Amino acid sequence: MPVFALTDDLVFPDPELASPSGLLALGGDLRPERLLLAYRQGIFPWFDEGMPYLWHSPNPRMILHASQLHVGRSLKKTIRRQPFELRLDTAFSQVIRHCSEFPRPGQQGTWITEDMIPAYETLHALGYAHSVEAWQDGALVGGLYGVSLGAAYFGESMFTLRPDASKVAFATFVAQLQRWGMELIDCQVHTDHLARFGAYEVPRRAYLRELRQALTSPDRVGVWRFDPDLGLPE
Repeated sequence: MPVFALTDDLVFPDPELASPSGLLALGGDLRPERLLLAYRQGIFPWFDEGMPYLWHSPNPRMILHASQLHVGRSLKKTIRRQPFELRLDTAFSQVIRHCSEFPRPGQQGTWITEDMIPAYETLHALGYAHSVEAWQDGALVGGLYGVSLGAAYFGESMFTLRPDASKVAFATFVAQLQRWGMELIDCQVHTDHLARFGAYEVPRRAYLRELRQALTSPDRVGVWRFDPDLGLPE
C-alpha cells in the first residue's frame, strides 16, 4: 500500500487506503485546522521525535461505548472512598507534559513530541482538547487528555503517579460523557488496560461509520466541568 505525502493543502487521503500497519500519510503540519480535519476522518498523528509527521488510521480500531463501561469490583471500592479531587480543564499543559514523561512498558522515549505539545495546547485553547485530572493533597497525581468533536471523544494518553488515580479519573469521566450523550470513545489501538474497562476492537469501516454518526451532533466546544450532581460509576 502506498504512503501518501501531504502538502500544505488541507486534505487527507481516504483512511481506507492506509497500510496494514495503519500508516496512511506523512508530512503536513500540526495546525489546528489539520488536526481537527484528521480526527473528523478517523486519522490521528503518531510519530517519534525527529521523524516526519506520520498519520495513522489503524484497522482494527479500539473503541469504548460510554454506556458499556465496565468498572471492576476493586475500582468501585476505590471510587466510593473518593480519594481524589477530580477536575476538568484546569491543568491541561501539566497533564500533557506528565503524559509525555510517563514511562510505558516496552517503549523507549515518547510519541508526545515537543512539536505535539503546543499543537494540542492550541486545540485546548480553542475548546476542542480537554484534560481530566485527579488531585490529591493539592498535587496533580493522575489524568488523561484527548480531543472532542460531535458526540465523540478521542483519547490520546493518560498517566498516573498514585495507585488508581488515572483509573478513577477515566471511569468518572466516562460517566460524564455518557450524561452529555457522548457515546463513542476512540481508544485508537488495543491495550489490555482499556480492554478491562470494556473497550474492544472493531473493523475500521465500522468505526468510521460510527464516527460519521457521532459527528452529526454539535461540537461541545469550550471549558468543560464535571456536573456537581454527577453520580460516580457503581
